[in-house]
Amino acid sequence: MQITVTVNGDEHTADVEPRLLLVHFLRDTLGLTGTHWGCDTSNCGVCVVWLDGTPVKSCTVLAVMADGRTVRTVEGLADGATLDPVQQGFVQCHGLQCGFCTPGMMMTARWLLDRNPDPSENEIREAISGQACRCTGYENIVRSVQWAAVNKS
Repeated sequence: MQITVTVNGDEHTADVEPRLLLVHFLRDTLGLTGTHWGCDTSNCGVCVVWLDGTPVKSCTVLAVMADGRTVRTVEGLADGATLDPVQQGFVQCHGLQCGFCTPGMMMTARWLLDRNPDPSENEIREAISGQACRCTGYENIVRSVQWAAVNKS
């Protein structure tokens, strides 16, 4: 099937297998490897991207479901060489750790801060609760999001 998807502002048209997952379309077809592929069962959340402005686990979305829609990945967070405050917060507060969960955490954090610019610690923890950090470094991730909330661009 031919699909056309706008990813990080750029329109892409490709022929895909009907059962191709969005995470594989992004990584393998478009070469956007910032989105990680983890559990394939929607449990870990490392594959979170935005689909029409809503965070989704891209291992549970078929690429054909994104046809005609807009996708934002972690590569779309920075504005050129200027990091998004969420990215800068992860650097400042050591939220990166091994980095496997980082893209999904950042996409969820940006979504949260766009809707709630001053979230409480509990609201941050609830927002990222669908994602697993295999380093168990949630404290630094929460601090990173709090840093981004205070240091808005």
